[in-house]
Amino acid sequence: MAKQGYHHGNLRQALVEAALRLIAERGPTGFTLSEAAKDAGVTPAAVYRHFAGREDLIAECARQGYAIFADVMEHAWNGGRPSALAAFGATGRAYLAFAKKFPGHYMAMFESGLSPNRSPELAAGAARAEAVVLRATEELSRHIPPGRRPPVTMVAAHVRAMSHGVVELYGRAAPGTHAPFSPEDLLESGIGIYLRGLGLIPPDA
Repeated sequence: MAKQGYHHGNLRQALVEAALRLIAERGPTGFTLSEAAKDAGVTPAAVYRHFAGREDLIAECARQGYAIFADVMEHAWNGGRPSALAAFGATGRAYLAFAKKFPGHYMAMFESGLSPNRSPELAAGAARAEAVVLRATEELSRHIPPGRRPPVTMVAAHVRAMSHGVVELYGRAAPGTHAPFSPEDLLESGIGIYLRGLGLIPPDA
């Protein structure tokens, strides 16, 4: 049902929220600007007062998503407390929780095909979230001599790919579909095996 009563000042955000609902239901390319306008209760022409096109609207969804995501990841990291390893695990669980709670944002960020470098604001948000994993990897690598440490950007890329894979394969399924393993257990065990293989955590940790 179309939403009514939006004023000019919050029309932009109303369109973002409409797009997020449509993205969550149909994917980033599964809706038109006209459908977003209808869902927000405005005419299609009104959309162009705020967004140049559908990609521009999706990019704003992604920008807002990165802001939330970075806050969630920073909270989970908690300055590396109570330990770097425990905090690293918390960021993995936070990734899965974000994807589940904010599917529209998540898909706009990671499944729309839009580059984070599309705008300085989008790039800054993506970099803030990425910085959490980079800091976590640096903390886990401190005990390894500098010449033998794996590149933190490589580790961050691998962890991100593993996290995204768990979301895609298991994180959106109905509860119990892939029992006896939960997405959280799959990600935690996978990252644990990976980090041990790199020597970032001892075998008995």
